[in-house]
Amino acid sequence: MEKILVIGAAGQLGSELTKALTDRFGSEHVIATDLNADAKEKFDFCRFQVLDIMDQESVRSLVKNEKITQIYHLAAVLSATGEKRPLFAWELNMESLLFVLELAREFNLDKIYWPSSIAVFGPNTPKINTPQYCVKEPNTVYGISKQAGERWCEYYFQKYGVDVRSLRYPGLIGYKALPGGGTTDYAVDIYHKALNGEKFTCFLREDSMLPMMYMPDAIKATIDLMEAPIENIEIRSSYNLAGMSFSPKDIYESILEHHPDFKINYEPDFRQQIADGWPDSIDDHFARDHWGWKPAYGLKEMTKDILENLPKFFPIKL
Repeated sequence: MEKILVIGAAGQLGSELTKALTDRFGSEHVIATDLNADAKEKFDFCRFQVLDIMDQESVRSLVKNEKITQIYHLAAVLSATGEKRPLFAWELNMESLLFVLELAREFNLDKIYWPSSIAVFGPNTPKINTPQYCVKEPNTVYGISKQAGERWCEYYFQKYGVDVRSLRYPGLIGYKALPGGGTTDYAVDIYHKALNGEKFTCFLREDSMLPMMYMPDAIKATIDLMEAPIENIEIRSSYNLAGMSFSPKDIYESILEHHPDFKINYEPDFRQQIADGWPDSIDDHFARDHWGWKPAYGLKEMTKDILENLPKFFPIKL
């Protein structure tokens, strides 16, 4: 039976992915870990342990003693936060990945999951239907670390046979966790403001088109990838993944259908430059062809679902 360790479980992706893994494998077979001890309250459905991924001895002991078979390594400093502390972001993002890959080799683990991002692309990348294979010149430390991480993942597969799998996520949108420091986080925060009757100030221009994905689709894609037969996984750097593409104006107008008095203004900051270096839309035909990926949500369906469910997780001030 699999024994799954989720590192950095308390983030936006991790909290929902950990629940999906627990539903699949059982509460005794999933261990959620995070640096923040207060995160324990999120994981009443599985085991939880405080863990610093940079404390290598503690991580190694946990993997050995618990007979871990799979690691989902989600701990990272995200794009906007990383620009404020670039050296720290590089150290945490890269050293932790290399350590997890070494653990997989040392303990002959079954599988490793590590998320990449559209941040690997850059201003010289084709912006429309960005292909799997193209110029990648990221201009953020987050993107640079993800690009380097992709190369290390492929290296460990080719050199040591480590079954590491990865997805290049677009911006992820969910209602069960607060924004965590990413450039696409406006698309999470905007729903909170709408439901609380507050005016929303967007840090991107109204026409900034970016690839996005609703969290249920991201969770499904991740599990589908990890459960696909090994012979179907033909890309060992990271798969392009697409859901939908929209601008701040588009998401605002989708909310207006439900909250006609909602107001927005635009005050682009340093995150606009980050967004300008990313694609408008993604070509993910390899994921569709190799292991059957297909998204279920568009913008209208996502907006309706979030507005209905977000109040169950966060108090509304109205």
